[in-house]
Amino acid sequence: MSRFIPLVLLAALIGALVFWNRHAAPPASMESHGNVTLPAVGHDNCPAAHTNLPAFMPPEACVTLTAILQGGPFPYGQDGVVFGNYEGLLPQQPRGYYHEYTVATPGARDRGARRIITGGTPPTLFYYTDDHYRSFKPFQVNR
Repeated sequence: MSRFIPLVLLAALIGALVFWNRHAAPPASMESHGNVTLPAVGHDNCPAAHTNLPAFMPPEACVTLTAILQGGPFPYGQDGVVFGNYEGLLPQQPRGYYHEYTVATPGARDRGARRIITGGTPPTLFYYTDDHYRSFKPFQVNR
């Protein structure tokens, strides 16, 4: 029985670390610093991020972009994971450079096909895809 105590303590420590990491504050490199603007090409509907979305992006992208610029919180557990660029459609960068975030699709039963892909930490490149990585449209975020 006493030889199982170290295993129980190790499991408790791992559990505490996992819990702490999920609830820790976002890293400073992901926090928003000041107002953000996009070219006023389309939607004028993103006051939370002080943003004008490009015409090719749906209004739901405002919520996602705001969360990205504020470092979360994100509604999907997969948001913020490394995007592998396996399709090779984005410029080649080291693994971990790109991250993906879900843009909600009203009426979808799953995450849908819409994503914002960011490049860099903090993000300096932004791409939108509405066809699950078959094509990407770059857009600018001016800080």
